[in-house]
Amino acid sequence: MRSRFSAFSVGDAGYLLRTWHPAARPARLDLDRGTRWTRLEILETTGGSVVHTEGTVRFRAHYTDNGEAGCIEEHSRFVRHEGGWTYAGAD
Repeated sequence: MRSRFSAFSVGDAGYLLRTWHPAARPARLDLDRGTRWTRLEILETTGGSVVHTEGTVRFRAHYTDNGEAGCIEEHSRFVRHEGGWTYAGAD
């Protein structure tokens, strides 16, 4: 989750697509260059250890957009795919 937030912060759409589970991955990703991601809060996690194949992360991501502060909150699902964790979608 933290690496995906960092990728959003620096505009690395390629990394985001590579870490998206193939069953849910969009064909392309257009990031809004006017949005500046400023802080990530991890609120809750389940699973996700070396012995798990699935996990969830509830988070709050803070941003500014054209000088206005905001945040989004999501409960994300992650699954292991080909040895790595991939974003499977939001609950």
